[in-house]
Order: sequence, then C-alpha cells, then structure tokens
Amino acid sequence: MDMTELKRAPEATATLAPEDAAVEHDHWREVVGEMSAEIAGPLTAALERVQTLASTGRIDRSSLRSLGEEIQRAREISMSGQQIARLASGRLRQTPERLALTETLKDVLTQRSRETQARGIHIKQVLRPAEVVVDASLLFSLLNTQLTWAMEHARSNIDFRIDIKTWPVHARLTTRFAVRPADQQSDSDDTAHQLDTMTWRLVEQTAWTMGLPIERKLEGHEVHLTIEFPRTVSDQLEGMSAIELDQGFSPSLQSKPLVGSQVLVVASRRDVRVQIRDAIRNMGLIVDFVNSVDEAREFCRGGLPHAIVIESVLRGERFNEMRRDIDAEGAEVVFIEIIEEGNTFEISGFGGLSMARVGRDAILTSLPSALMFELAKTV
Repeated sequence: MDMTELKRAPEATATLAPEDAAVEHDHWREVVGEMSAEIAGPLTAALERVQTLASTGRIDRSSLRSLGEEIQRAREISMSGQQIARLASGRLRQTPERLALTETLKDVLTQRSRETQARGIHIKQVLRPAEVVVDASLLFSLLNTQLTWAMEHARSNIDFRIDIKTWPVHARLTTRFAVRPADQQSDSDDTAHQLDTMTWRLVEQTAWTMGLPIERKLEGHEVHLTIEFPRTVSDQLEGMSAIELDQGFSPSLQSKPLVGSQVLVVASRRDVRVQIRDAIRNMGLIVDFVNSVDEAREFCRGGLPHAIVIESVLRGERFNEMRRDIDAEGAEVVFIEIIEEGNTFEISGFGGLSMARVGRDAILTSLPSALMFELAKTV
C-alpha cells in the first residue's frame, strides 16, 4: 500500500498535492521508524535472555516472567501497527449514531478502574453531559486507547474533562496528566519523542479516521490532549451543569443496561471459568457455564442466550457449525472468544474479525467492556 493512502479518512480519497503527499510520506516514515524502534527494544532484551538460557540451560522465575512480558509488549506494538494500517486504509465502513459521550467515557473508566488503581493512578473527572454523532465501535476504541496511552506516561493522576465549545458548538474531551515532577527539568523535544509511542499513533489515527480534530500540547511538566467532536447534539445543552466525579464511584443501575441478559460461557478449564465469573459477577447478568461445545449445543436447544463466551481451545469446526446454525435462525447472539495470550480487546467487525476477542490477561479488565459494547450493538 502506498503510504500516502494511509493517513486519510475514507472520504478523503482525492489526489493529494505534491507538497501534501511529501508531508504524508514523512509522517509514515516516522511511524514505521518508531514502530521498528519500539519493537526492537523488548525483542532485544528477550533475545538476550534466550541467549543466556541457551548458554547456561537455566532461567529463574523473575527472568522467565520478564521474558514473557517483553515478548507480549512486542506483540502489542505490532498489533497497534496493524490496527493503524486498517484505520488508515480508507476501507473501514463507519456507522454514525447518536451516543452519550459522557456516559461512554464513564463506562470505560469504570470497567478499567481496577487497572488504574493497581498502577496507583488517580482518575479525576469533570464531565458536562454531551451527546455526539460518531461510530460507536470507533468511539469505544478511541477512549480505551487514549486511557492506555495516558497510563503509559502519567506519574500519578489523570484528569478528564468534557465541556462544550460555544462556537461552533463542539463537545471537547480534554485529558491532562503530568509526565514528570514539576521541579524536574527536561528537554521538551525529548519528552515529546517519549510520548510518540505506537499507542499514541493509534489514538491519533483513530481520531483522524473519525474526522475529529485532535491537539496535543506539552505545557511545562503536563500533557494536554484535546479532541473535538464536530457533530455534537446541541438541542439539550442549555441549563446543564458540570458533574464532578472522583475515582472509586460506584456504578448505578443506570450504568448497567445489560441487567438480566443471559450469557453462556463455554470453557473446559476451571481457572478460565473462575476468571470469567469474577470479571462479570457484578454486571447483573444471568450466567451459565458448560464444559464443551456439545454441551453448549444442548443448552441452546432450550433457548438461545444473548451472548456466548468461548475459550479459544474449544473453537473448532463443531463450534463453527453451531454458530452457523444460530446465524441461520436469524438470532442476534454476541460471540466473544477468549484467546490464550494478550491483554487486548478487539471489537467484532473491526479489521474483518467475525467475533470480539479478549486476551486471557485482560479478562478482568476488558471482558465486562466487551460484553457491554457487543451487546449494546444488538439492542
């Protein structure tokens, strides 16, 4: 694929002027260079550990854990690069719809609250109600990736603010965090380079694909990221006040739109079943567990669930046959695969995926979000 095709949103397919094409070539050279350098770091460290293992025949538990983390990090960077290419290809079909930006952000932060707390990061929110017209899957991906990027660099606190720009009437999402202590001096170019990870490039490309203006500024020791939403619903804005929330708030029943939905979990291993049960126990779902695809088929004869979660080791031809039978009935059943490795959540329909996927390392933090998002698309 020619690099000049990548940065543009699907509708921006007109031939670029020579100077614009040169700018885009430079941009994608930078992205490819950054991805190569970012992957090289963890892979070099992993290779050194493998060489030590080959020469000594031994590896301690700590080194083994570090080796796994380094390989996983390289994999995540590579997957980010693939997602960027898909977004920028111009072939992604968007389905704009009216969404509550504030509620969507609150849901993302709630679902990942354990992760932020485990990292010692305090989340503060000052959110004015706002509705925007965007593609739901891309908005969910944008907010999650933006939070991931902020957590990569924030020292302790991350502030989120949603407000309304008066003219033109655009909702604005601002994220602010400190990258170093206020009294520590640092070269701004070095700091900017550190912020330009592949996670940042994915945030940037997702916003471009959605047609959202995005601006990142480094002010002293703080980073300010602002994303505007040109298609903002403005007929309900007058008289609304800001809502100030703090980390640790409890989701209300209104934030549990899936209460009573039935989920069938197909997992043969007890540890996987425990992980899934712990992750979704507070969502108000009706959850059933079976050990095999044959048991799942028998269960579905008595009535189809709203969602089926299956571990990847059971996803074979018998499962594919069961899914074809369910699809033939015209039922809107959500399918989510638990893959063996990784800590990411991939949306169904994104990049050609036939079902959503959640890595085992991310079951606790991402499976609730996956269920909420995937089920919300069927209502």
